[in-house]
Amino acid sequence: MYTLYGIKTCDTVKKARKWLDQQHIDYRFHDYRSDGLDSRLLQHFLDGLGWDKLLNRRSTSWRQLSAYDKSGLDERKALQLMLRQPTLIKRPILDTGEKLILGFSTADYQTLS
Repeated sequence: MYTLYGIKTCDTVKKARKWLDQQHIDYRFHDYRSDGLDSRLLQHFLDGLGWDKLLNRRSTSWRQLSAYDKSGLDERKALQLMLRQPTLIKRPILDTGEKLILGFSTADYQTLS
């Protein structure tokens, strides 16, 4: 079974969930806010996608960070920022068991069914 990670109020996550439901694809939804996010799960994302792709520099959360937090970014610092503020993670992330799909596009998800 697939696992979809994100935040339930995110519009892109809503689109992904709607598409999966319409296609009758079984999945489990993991909300960072209610289900949590630990360093092991985040490291799994970093290993599969890379921290630079995972970190959402266009988010409101990013814009609200201090100049200190934004400077000198590397994987370790990005991991700490995303653990502290999961809204810095691009969403959704779909874990198929074989690969991670970042974001939602019908073309990418059509390969699932």
